This record gives sequence, structure tokens and C-alpha cells, in this order.
Amino acid sequence: MRANRSKTGKRRSHAALTSMRSVKCECGAPRLSHRACYECGKYNGHIIIDVVARAKREARRATRKEKDLRASGQQTESKKEEPSPST
Repeated sequence: MRANRSKTGKRRSHAALTSMRSVKCECGAPRLSHRACYECGKYNGHIIIDVVARAKREARRATRKEKDLRASGQQTESKKEEPSPST
């Protein structure tokens, strides 16, 4: 049997999306509640994530990726910006 509009609406009333709520960390950066801060690495006043080590690791990965791209010939040696044509 076909469900009428009110029955369909009642069923779908719980399917609404909610926005994510953010709070301010001690460092002033916005973060999700019950999660460690991405900027300073603290949660509940304790340092959980080593931000300095993460930055070093990301830099190391970026240089390795650039090196591999240069070796494979996909990236040119000098990055020169091409002037955009003005209309």
C-alpha cells in the first residue's frame, strides 16, 4: 500500500542533517568538541599530539614526493609561472 505524505514526513523527520559544533581551544583555534586540537595538539589540558614531529614528518614526505616526481620526469626542474593571458 502507498504511504501518504504525513506518514512519509513523520518517518523522514529524524533524517535531518545537523551542523558540526565547534568550540575554542586554549590556543584560540576552533576545534571539534571531544577531539584533540589540530593546531596545538592538546586535549583536556594535556598534550596528545606532537605537533612539531607531525610538521617535520609532513615536510619530509613533501620533499620525498617532489624528488620522486622529478626522478620520474613528471615535474619540470624549474617551476616557472606562465603568464595568464589577459582578455
